[in-house]
Amino acid sequence: MSFFDLLQLAFRNLRQAKLRVLLTTMGVIVGVAVIVTMVSFGLGLQQNMLARFGALDLFNEITVFGRSLTNLATAGFNRGQGRNDESGERRGPRFKPDKNPTRILDDAAITEIGKIQGVAYVQPTISLYVYTRANGHVRFEPASGASVPNGSSRFKTFLAGGMISSPDADEAVVTDTFTEDFGFEKPADAVGQTIEFLAPSTNANGKSKNETSPPEEAPANFFGIPLDEQDSSDTSQTDLVARKFRIVGVLDLHLKEGPGQGGMVGLLPGAAIYVPVRAARQWSLEHRGPMSQVALALARRSGSLNETEAEGYDAAVIRVNDPVALTDVRKRLTDLGFGSFSIVDQIEQIKTVFLIIDSALGLLGGISLLVASFGIANTMIMSILERTREIGIMKAIGAEDREIKLIFFFEAAVIGALGGVIGVLAGWGMDGLANRLAYRFILKPQGASYIDFFSLPPWLSASAIAFALVVSILAALYPAARAARIDPVRALRHD
Repeated sequence: MSFFDLLQLAFRNLRQAKLRVLLTTMGVIVGVAVIVTMVSFGLGLQQNMLARFGALDLFNEITVFGRSLTNLATAGFNRGQGRNDESGERRGPRFKPDKNPTRILDDAAITEIGKIQGVAYVQPTISLYVYTRANGHVRFEPASGASVPNGSSRFKTFLAGGMISSPDADEAVVTDTFTEDFGFEKPADAVGQTIEFLAPSTNANGKSKNETSPPEEAPANFFGIPLDEQDSSDTSQTDLVARKFRIVGVLDLHLKEGPGQGGMVGLLPGAAIYVPVRAARQWSLEHRGPMSQVALALARRSGSLNETEAEGYDAAVIRVNDPVALTDVRKRLTDLGFGSFSIVDQIEQIKTVFLIIDSALGLLGGISLLVASFGIANTMIMSILERTREIGIMKAIGAEDREIKLIFFFEAAVIGALGGVIGVLAGWGMDGLANRLAYRFILKPQGASYIDFFSLPPWLSASAIAFALVVSILAALYPAARAARIDPVRALRHD
């Protein structure tokens, strides 16, 4: 028999058992739809994660580390011990360097790094927490230094005003949350206003006046009631020094749309106030905390820093012109004695995690398709019992065992292909519905834009259909072999 004769016989047999074939095909449809839905969900998570990293500009930036003041303070006292103190520095899980730095990240090093081919700019990381006074309010706020000019994506979008004009300007840019916390009605109202960094006044020895001045004699009183008229004005303000900055811009830090929505652009640590790097550096050196003063004294005593040398920056953010050059830049940083961190280090681990998730979800869907394969095998076996006499006639007139098997394989293939195509369409429909429901009830109430939580690439659709086809044919192996072994003499006597 020709190929078309076999195909015609297969379709005829399927038409004669419409209900049974329909129920079997529905099992395949459900199995394929489950596979497509689950795997597309895992792919959607991975796609959204990588797209978010790209939208937040994390593939173009590197964090470089130098020897911190903490390490310099302990280096001279812990020599010869088995444990390397560099490895004990607390960088945080997000900012773990790839190697222990051996150089101080000072201004000379920043300039040297800026000359590396492929580097667009270097932004020293200076993070401060200062008491800030503005618009009649005083709050303890995070502040940071910003290079001027600055090519970072973080300083591209302003709700009002613009960027700091020069590296030496007493100007600042603030965030939209800063304007809310300090009572400005709208961001534009903050532009042109003055903010003050507050700190205790110091004497020539660098100590607070409150630490060196003897206690003043309390005024005369009678059971707490002053006997003489006292000045009721608050004199505590005279014990504070302030550095003033004029607000020139209000940043819109968080993305409102796309995969990066809600995130902060770049690797630079977040802050409510950004001032020029020189001003932030000067303030951090002049107004050290107690622990920083102890660390500096220990560093000088150990010989890690001489009396005229200042410690460097703990870290800096490097932006590269092209992500392709990122590996070369990091290799150069290693040669110079610095450690570095890039989100690219985590990409392979993230992909491995998502591969495991996708495999687990696909396995769950595969179980449902496996159950459907039992239905296909049952349908084929029932077909043999009903067509035993017909198979005997075909073999009696010369049909070969191979041709008998091909008829059953064609029938199973039709069920698998039809179920696969419809299952993929059903999965695509469920993905679209789930995306719409997630947006309607989760994202939209939060003011977020639409995001595809499910991703159905063409290769997944084709793979699901092919998988359903293969499983269906495998399910027909035993029924086909059983039909081919039928004795035509006995089959002709079968009623």
